[in-house]
Amino acid sequence: MDTADAVLNLATVNGIELAYQVHGSGLPLVLLHGGFGSVEMFGPNVAALAAGRQVIGVDLQSHGRTPAVDRPMRFQTMADDIAALIGHLGHEQADVMGFSLGGGVALRTAIQHPGSVRRLVLVSTPFKRAGWHREHVDAFNTMGPEVAEPMKQSPMYEVYREIAPRVEDWAILATQLTGLLRLDYDWTNDVRHLPMPVLIVVGDADGLSPRHAAEFFELLGGGQSDAGWDRSGMTRHSLAILPRLTHYDIDVSPALATTVAAFLDEA
Repeated sequence: MDTADAVLNLATVNGIELAYQVHGSGLPLVLLHGGFGSVEMFGPNVAALAAGRQVIGVDLQSHGRTPAVDRPMRFQTMADDIAALIGHLGHEQADVMGFSLGGGVALRTAIQHPGSVRRLVLVSTPFKRAGWHREHVDAFNTMGPEVAEPMKQSPMYEVYREIAPRVEDWAILATQLTGLLRLDYDWTNDVRHLPMPVLIVVGDADGLSPRHAAEFFELLGGGQSDAGWDRSGMTRHSLAILPRLTHYDIDVSPALATTVAAFLDEA
């Protein structure tokens, strides 16, 4: 399944136009990419996930095929975009899966609009900014609009150049995204009250530590005791630490789709 050949859809939601693609059929899964990316960031996992459900691949604010908009980029506002899109498409609920930046948006969607999210999948997603490894936080603190030019050498720009409505808006994306990355956040208390089943997925060499992922799982009530021979002590939530994967390849790893599909297919 080639995302480049998919039909482009634009939905007017929350005051902006949001680009999305639909793959497969069945229960809806909203798929949210990482920073500077687009749905292409998931590579073959789009097709793998769409084999058993309807995948709605969204390009977030000012990313990919979504026209750049003059609006500060915030997790909370993009979460409102996603909840509005779910309603726009006629769904009462959808599963929502996000990676990195998209994971932050997915998490805020579940916090702000819990009734819109059936199951939540968070890939390489901390629940607070300090959950990133120190080198990532240091990079976020120093990153500004000037990264637009050197990042034109990246694979992410190559995709953007091919699919964006206006390639010159790359500078707008860089300005908005780096502004967001410099903002602190801590959603510890919100996480404790999430009502839907949550799957936390990280690589064992990810941008956040397995320890942070385990802490996230514990905030949800997981990992507190032995589940028992009859599994009566199991929570609704799951934690997956995938071996030999980094922040830069977990999104395209076949192990990710396999893990996510098993969680979404649970009764």
